[in-house]
Amino acid sequence: MNPFEFTIKKLQELGFFQFLLPFMLTATVFYGLLRKSKIFGEPKENVVVNGMVSLIAAFMVWASPILLGINIETQLSIFFLYSMIGILVFLVSLIIASLFFPPDLPKFLADNLKSTRFWGVILIAGILIGILIFSFAFLSFFFPSFGGVQVSWDFIFGIAIFAGMIATIFFILR
Repeated sequence: MNPFEFTIKKLQELGFFQFLLPFMLTATVFYGLLRKSKIFGEPKENVVVNGMVSLIAAFMVWASPILLGINIETQLSIFFLYSMIGILVFLVSLIIASLFFPPDLPKFLADNLKSTRFWGVILIAGILIGILIFSFAFLSFFFPSFGGVQVSWDFIFGIAIFAGMIATIFFILR
């Protein structure tokens, strides 16, 4: 066993991934939301109040899985792994798509979407396909046999590749 595996196993035994990291993430999100919403006044004047409220709320949120005996570590790891894969696929597709886009994309889209209805239909179809893909991905994550049908990542990537091929054909034909 290498030192990294040993360290991760020891941190897991100490509850680092089951409690400490989710607690820190939740406390940070609560603190940011309290500063942004300014519920307790100006953030510079109420740093201690915002910090205490966020720490208490985070402890309350993450005490329940431990008190109930629920192991949330595996579900969070899977969720963050799938989220990271989805974000990476999205970023790589944006980088590849940017090779074909003109330098001033917002102006190009504004000019073409005003002049022709065709591009509006393509944009709406792309958005709907994207929503469909992401909804199936998240539904298959939370409900493995959604609607009695197993939805696999191969199926989702197949739909995405098919949609990309159709979009490329429309782009070339234009």
